[in-house]
Amino acid sequence: MAMNMAGSAGGGGGGRRGRRRAAVMAEINVTPMVDVMLVLLIIFMVAAPLMTSTIDIDLPVAGGGKQLQANAPPLTLSVKRTGGACNSNVELYLGDTLIPANELLPKITAIKETRSEAERVVYLRGDKDVCYTDMMKLLGYIRTAGFKANIVIVPEQGS
Repeated sequence: MAMNMAGSAGGGGGGRRGRRRAAVMAEINVTPMVDVMLVLLIIFMVAAPLMTSTIDIDLPVAGGGKQLQANAPPLTLSVKRTGGACNSNVELYLGDTLIPANELLPKITAIKETRSEAERVVYLRGDKDVCYTDMMKLLGYIRTAGFKANIVIVPEQGS
């Protein structure tokens, strides 16, 4: 008996020495989640066609209001410098028509009355030699007439 007590007291737990610890499983089992997702998919695939309405309704056609010009060409104002210093001679082209500078404001004001709100845009194209002050005057005329202005810029071409 003395040997048994000495072996168990001095050995530090001889009974534990033979057992090994099992490794902790650190993975998530995704199989139940996949099963649930497949069941939900089948439910939605069956229920989606049932959610459509089969009642035939004859909806009224909206009428009235202004008739919009579907393919009205955009209004372009082209500016070309004819010579001299800034604030000098420029040629103005409304579309393809040459017009004097003093007739620009009355003409675009008259054009504004024939266009809808969405079509009230003027594309302003300026020659590279036109002075900044001339372009700003034209922008002022366009805004005074009630149009929005878009300045057309053409990128430089490589020579």
